[in-house]
Amino acid sequence: MKDLLYKNDEETFTVSYRKALSHHMPANHFHSTFEVYYLLSGKREFFIKDRTFVVQEGDVIIISPNILHRTTNADMPKHERFIVNIHENYMCSVNQDYQEIFQPLFEQEYNIVRSSLQERLWIESLCQKVSQEIIDEMPGFEMYAQTLVLQLLIICCRHVKQNSLESLEYPSPMHERISEVVRYMNNHYMNDLSLNIVAEKFYVSPYYLSRFFREATGFTFIEYLNSLRIKEAKKLLEHSSMKVNTIYKKVGFRSITHFGRVFKSITGYAPLHYRKSGSGGQ
Repeated sequence: MKDLLYKNDEETFTVSYRKALSHHMPANHFHSTFEVYYLLSGKREFFIKDRTFVVQEGDVIIISPNILHRTTNADMPKHERFIVNIHENYMCSVNQDYQEIFQPLFEQEYNIVRSSLQERLWIESLCQKVSQEIIDEMPGFEMYAQTLVLQLLIICCRHVKQNSLESLEYPSPMHERISEVVRYMNNHYMNDLSLNIVAEKFYVSPYYLSRFFREATGFTFIEYLNSLRIKEAKKLLEHSSMKVNTIYKKVGFRSITHFGRVFKSITGYAPLHYRKSGSGGQ
């Protein structure tokens, strides 16, 4: 199958299929939607929130809205993946009890599904049907594709409820150490943080931190810090009446001009876009 990319006008439903020969980092690191990442072949390292996981062929990763994540380097750069982003609104439109049906998605910030062979056949069949609907563009194709994605999510949620996934190990001690740094940044992003300050806090050299932070997370130090701050600013714009002049300081920026420039580079929009829309969209 050829590479595929579909986005509706609101970007509340997107479908992407890609067979890649090398590592590829997406521009956007968090979304207002649930993201479903299915690895058909190859091996990836996946950074989610504060740690890195090794993702194997057949794994499904489901990430909740507004959780920072990124694929990072792996031993096998050649891979094939299928990604869907779907907004919560599509879940509630089908069944009012959707939060109970999709309980694991609302209880956890992310879920990793190591599917059985039978589950994998179902999942791959659904992914192929979604792709074919997008390609054919028959009447009602988007709605039909969404119902297929909901079936995929139900299969994954059943798996999570019936199978307690054993504790996943860190790829290396370095990844575990960087996770400690990331957790610190997640809790102190609003403070005056810099590479030197954090390196001193963890008794490592700035060179070591800079090099291994990127290797473990896929982000540079400042890129992750800015993404973290913008994610929180976006949340405040959507769910509070706080003014932009207050928000930029609250999330750790010193200049409103710099805040606006970074915000647009990460989200693609000026801050007031989210205040006006109220619904987000990445």
